[in-house]
Amino acid sequence: MYDLAARKQALELVAQGHSLNSVSKRTGISRSAIRDWQIRVEPLPRMLGQAKPCPRCLSTPGVPDDTVAYAYLLGLYLGDGCISPHRQVGYYLRIACADAWPELIGLCRDAITAVRPADKVYVLQRPGCVAVTSYGRHWPCLFPQHGPGKKHEREIALEPWQQHIVDEHPWEFLRGLVHSDGCRNMNWTTRLVGGERKRYEYPRYWFTNVSDDIRQLYTDTLDRLGIEWKHCTRHGQLYNISVAKRASVALMDAHIGPKY
Repeated sequence: MYDLAARKQALELVAQGHSLNSVSKRTGISRSAIRDWQIRVEPLPRMLGQAKPCPRCLSTPGVPDDTVAYAYLLGLYLGDGCISPHRQVGYYLRIACADAWPELIGLCRDAITAVRPADKVYVLQRPGCVAVTSYGRHWPCLFPQHGPGKKHEREIALEPWQQHIVDEHPWEFLRGLVHSDGCRNMNWTTRLVGGERKRYEYPRYWFTNVSDDIRQLYTDTLDRLGIEWKHCTRHGQLYNISVAKRASVALMDAHIGPKY
């Protein structure tokens, strides 16, 4: 592992106009490492041995200290998250957040920080969205649903310790799912009143996910909270979950609300 001075020296050579190839030959540092330092020059906390131990890797496995934040982050991960290998630090967690919801981006960053305080969080701009990203070796320990391929092409089930957290904080879990793959919008319909057709608007919550297992986790949690819901199909396939009953929408509004 190169210290901060060596990293800065290599970047200074690049800034002077030297190519990555020439700097690599001059310093003996790989081009990929120099390229990574152009994004982040400081050594990651986990590489310095400063990060808090993973609670799942202890001799007696535990759970994250902030289970409220974890329940929310679990919902975000199942909806719009992924874990990918990284050649230097093991893995990185990415949660995709649309540019249209700046408050959601902040909530996502806060949740990651609360779950792994020593791991830095970065917001990387992508077309139409940002990838809220955090590097570390233990993200697969915290999200064992990680695996090869797309989520909807493999089984997704919570481990007992995760289900216990969801049972303790069901609204936070639902908030994460809705904030990732859901929305609150206004539907409308018309009715004849005294011979005159009038338009009526009413709020509705939607949750959309192609994974049968993830939709089941969502609806199971709705059932435990007494929220009425129904499936809506797209091209004959189960795809959307709708919550439109007034009392159920009121509960969702009290605990979730629209995205910002």
